[in-house]
Amino acid sequence: MADSISTAKLLTSGKASRRDFLYVATAAFGAVGAVASLIPMISQMNPDASTLAAGGPVDLDLSKVAPGQQVVLRWRTRPVFVTHRTPQAVEKLKDPALLSQLADPQSSELQQPDYVANWHRSVKPEFGVVVGICTHLGCIPLFEPDPNPTSPAPNWPGGYFCPCHGSKYDLAGRVYNGVPAPYNLPVPPHHFPSDTMLRVGENPPNSDFDFATIRQI
Repeated sequence: MADSISTAKLLTSGKASRRDFLYVATAAFGAVGAVASLIPMISQMNPDASTLAAGGPVDLDLSKVAPGQQVVLRWRTRPVFVTHRTPQAVEKLKDPALLSQLADPQSSELQQPDYVANWHRSVKPEFGVVVGICTHLGCIPLFEPDPNPTSPAPNWPGGYFCPCHGSKYDLAGRVYNGVPAPYNLPVPPHHFPSDTMLRVGENPPNSDFDFATIRQI
């Protein structure tokens, strides 16, 4: 079992180079010369090389992640976005006005384990856990949680935005209608060994979900 990932730095300014995202992606994803707006985000240290090679689980201490913050960690060389959703953000995930704009609001496509095929696509509603790779062409979406009338897109509702071709996802990783991405963001196996610990890469007891069975990443 890998040691718990420790926090490397807390970005509070709201702006960071897109390289902060790309270090967690494989070379196949390519580089996008955009500047990401991160409001706010914790950047994590890499797990050790043997853990990544083996695809072993990665632990995260959730006591360090405040409501509204996102953590980016690596599992099987992929970026995993872990978001501590505020109560307001959790309620919005059930809003009929939002659901009417989503391509797969009920998570009908196999982009997640059965145990998170729910309205919040996670084990706990307050914590979102998704693989941060756009299902269109493999770019890294930006974390843009707050609604904004002009940026990063007109009438932005809040969620994840892919700057490559404009795909949009809500804070549960559910894709919007009318964008290039065909599927929701994948959800990796995960569970909570304790109230303050998240383990990514391992199913809860009595589940044998295989991440390789998802439709697209």
